[in-house]
This record gives sequence, structure tokens and C-alpha cells, in this order.
Amino acid sequence: MTQRKPAGMSFESWVDRQIREAEERGEFTRLAGIGEPLPDERAPYDEMWWMKRKMTQEGLSVVASGSLGLRKEAEDALVEAAAAPSERRVRAILEPVNAKIAANLRMPPPGPPLGRGEIDVEAFLREWRESRDQDGRSTRHAEGEPGGAPVPRGSWMRRLRKGSRESAAASGSGGPANP
Repeated sequence: MTQRKPAGMSFESWVDRQIREAEERGEFTRLAGIGEPLPDERAPYDEMWWMKRKMTQEGLSVVASGSLGLRKEAEDALVEAAAAPSERRVRAILEPVNAKIAANLRMPPPGPPLGRGEIDVEAFLREWRESRDQDGRSTRHAEGEPGGAPVPRGSWMRRLRKGSRESAAASGSGGPANP
């Protein structure tokens, strides 16, 4: 425990003295994370950052049940649907997830709020169609790989998610929007 600041001493000089004395005692020499870069502050804000970091540190990939699991399932479904070969397959992937989201919005389970609305399947399909050529193949490929795996694009997925949040807000589903 640190001492109280003496009367008449400025906070800055008192704090500087506390830091200098701690350095002299060697209290900063073996801190966890020393020499490692700070987390990327330019990354978009994610309210679940701490949960994702802890899961990564623990080597976990399975999210708990409830709204956390449903969030992960919705994200995975969007990625899978983007790579789907047909509209029928896109619908088969997204509609069951939408049913679960709708049930969650009607009767939320205990735990953190879901924070997202249903996936707009028609908007997703419009973007999906635009990303395909005349033969139905993806037109977005990895660099230098003609006909390679499609490169995921975040911009249309962000627009899709934003539209889902707006439709959820319009329907009065409540809950905070996921930035």
C-alpha cells in the first residue's frame, strides 16, 4: 500500500517519486507482458473482447450455451453462407439460425443479451448473388490463385449486420446494438 500524498506536494511529483522508488526496488523488472506489444487499439470495439481473449488464452473454441453460443453460431453461419454454392444452401444455413435468434429475442435465456437481430436473408442473398459470376462461382479469389478459395470480405457483412441491428431496433426487440 502506498503512503498518502504529503500536504503541499503536487500530485505529479508525488506520483513520479512513487514510480521512481518502485523502479529502484525492482518491482517493474518481471512484469507479465514486458516487451510485448500492446493490443491493437485501432481494432473496432467489441464488447466481448475480454471473453474472446480469455478463451484464446485458455485454448477454448466452444462458446457457452445461450446468447453467447448463438452469437458465435450466427457469425459462423454468415461465413459458411458466404461460401455456399447455391441460394438454396444459403437459405438452409441461415433460416435455422434466424429461427433460433427469433426465439432468443422473444424469450431471452439467462445471461448476457444477444445484442443482434435476425439475419436479413434477402439482403444477404443480394450480396451473395453480386459476388458470383454467370456460372455461379465466386468472383472473389485469393491473390495470385485463379479459381482459388473465395476471399472473405468484411464490408458487405458489416452492412448486413448493421441492417439486422436496424431491423431489430425497428421491431422493438431491445438490447444493445453490437458495434
